Amino acid sequence: MRIFVITKRTLIIAAIVAVCVIAAVIIALSFTDGNATATTGATAQEEYELTVMAGRKKELPVYSVSRDDKKIALTIDAAWEDDKTDFILDTLAQYNVKATFFLCGFWVEKYPDKVKAIFDAGHEIGNHTATHPHMNSLSTSQMQEELNKYEALLTPITGVKSKLFRAPYGEYNDNVIKTVRSMGYEVIQWNLDTVDWRPERSAQTILDTVLPKLEPGSIILCHNNGYKIKDYLPALLKSAIDNGYEFVPVSELLLAGNTIIDVNGVQKPA
Repeated sequence: MRIFVITKRTLIIAAIVAVCVIAAVIIALSFTDGNATATTGATAQEEYELTVMAGRKKELPVYSVSRDDKKIALTIDAAWEDDKTDFILDTLAQYNVKATFFLCGFWVEKYPDKVKAIFDAGHEIGNHTATHPHMNSLSTSQMQEELNKYEALLTPITGVKSKLFRAPYGEYNDNVIKTVRSMGYEVIQWNLDTVDWRPERSAQTILDTVLPKLEPGSIILCHNNGYKIKDYLPALLKSAIDNGYEFVPVSELLLAGNTIIDVNGVQKPA
C-alpha cells in the first residue's frame, strides 16, 4: 500500500487553489447576473418607450373627454348638400340641444344663410378647412392657407373666429396637429361614429352602434347630409337625454386648465 504524506506546504497550496476556484466561480456568476440585469433593464426601457413614451411623442387630437358628469357632444360635419340642414336645426331646437358644426369653406360660401341660421340658433361652428383636402399631403404653409381662407369666409357672417378644427377624412399627422394648434385651434376627432354617409346603414343600425357605447365625455360624429339622419337623429337625442346625458358644444365639453391627451385621445386633467 502506498502511503501519502501531507505536508504543511501541500495544505497551503491546496488552500490557495481552492480559494482561486471559488473566486473564479463568484466572478463568473457576477458577470452572468450583470448581463441578465442589463438585458432585463434594456427590455424594460424598450417596453416603456413603446408604450408610455410612444403616446407622449405622438401628437394626438381630442377623441373624447374624461368627465365626472354626463355631458356629451354632438358634432355635425357639413361639406356637401344642404337639403337636411333645416330639419337638423329644427330637431336640435325641439330637444334644446346645442351642437358643434364643422363647416367647409365652399359650403359656407354656397350657403351663407344656413351658416347664419346655425350661428343664430346658438350652435358652435368649427373650422373644417376651405376645400376639404387631405391634410397629410399639405405643407405647413398650405395648411395655414386652408384655415385662413375658411375664416375669411366665415367671419363676415358670424363675426367670430373658430376655436376648433376637424381634419377632413379624420386624417392627421404630427405636423397637422402642431400646425393647427399653433394657429390657436384645438383639434377634435370623435369616439362615436354614426357612419351615416353610407346609404346601406339603417337608422336602427346607427342607433345600435352609438347608443350602447355612450359614456360621459363622448363626441359623436354625424354629417348634415347623412342618408338616414332624419330617421335616427330624433331617436338618438331622445334616448341619450332620457338616460341622463346632456348635450353641450365641444368647447364646453373640453376641460379647462392644464390637461393632457392620453394614448387613446382622451383629454384628462394634467
